[in-house]
Amino acid sequence: MAKLKNGFLGERAIILPPTIIEELKKDTLGSLLYITDIGYYPKANYHFRKRTQDEANQFVLIYCIAGSGWFEIEGIKQKVNPEHFFILPKGKAHSYGCNTKDPWTIYWLHFDGEKAGFFSEGLDTPIHIAIQKDSRIEERLHLFEEIFTTLKNGYSKNNLDYSTAILFHFLGSLKFLGAYRDNFLANQNQTDMITETIHFMREHLYQKISLKEIADYVGLSVSHFASVFQKKTGYAPLNYFSQLKIQQACQFLDFSDMKISQISMTIGFSDPLYFSRVFSKTMGISPTEYRNKKKG
Repeated sequence: MAKLKNGFLGERAIILPPTIIEELKKDTLGSLLYITDIGYYPKANYHFRKRTQDEANQFVLIYCIAGSGWFEIEGIKQKVNPEHFFILPKGKAHSYGCNTKDPWTIYWLHFDGEKAGFFSEGLDTPIHIAIQKDSRIEERLHLFEEIFTTLKNGYSKNNLDYSTAILFHFLGSLKFLGAYRDNFLANQNQTDMITETIHFMREHLYQKISLKEIADYVGLSVSHFASVFQKKTGYAPLNYFSQLKIQQACQFLDFSDMKISQISMTIGFSDPLYFSRVFSKTMGISPTEYRNKKKG
């Protein structure tokens, strides 16, 4: 089964065994693209890694969704902000770490294979994924979670093949960022302000956002936006945002074995006890009771 590491509060990580990696290298599909390590670090204070040219024997993708950090390739240092990702090339000395005053929250994976270089080419600089109506960040993170959950369920041939197939999609959504967004717009009707607001909220489910940030996104003053949103939905904007977070928490409770503290950190609650209070107020029962409740 998957090997989990401990370190940062709420972290998740899977390190594939060397024997499995050797099998992937010989496999028809796996030899093209395969994962060696995958994980999620929330508020990874003091996170730092340094590798020599010989040690950099895989491609490393880091996707920052909150906080900030930096990376350095062969002496050139670059800053990483929220909604930025980058891929460190194989065979080049590098280092990276968080901003100690504002530690990053990152999704990360190490990968290799015959097609790995194709997906990483030109992405060794911070790439900003701006949050817009077509950004599809939530969908991309669901792809990541699908890979993680599949590998966590073991290393059967089906699981390895399926995780590789999703990896092609996940990396393709970053490599061909414009096409990934255009595909969304081509299938959408014109949206109104409320729909755009909810989209903005869903793209920030894993972060904290202020009322002003939401109002600025739709181009209204805070007071006017709050009034219009509450009139149309029956809820204050931040209460609605909290409900969406709890809805996502329910998905994790139903379909994963993540610990409650991990779920709390993942959806932007730094205090698990506060998260439990908000969850209980919204759902009428605690997260543990919800997980144990028979459904369907």
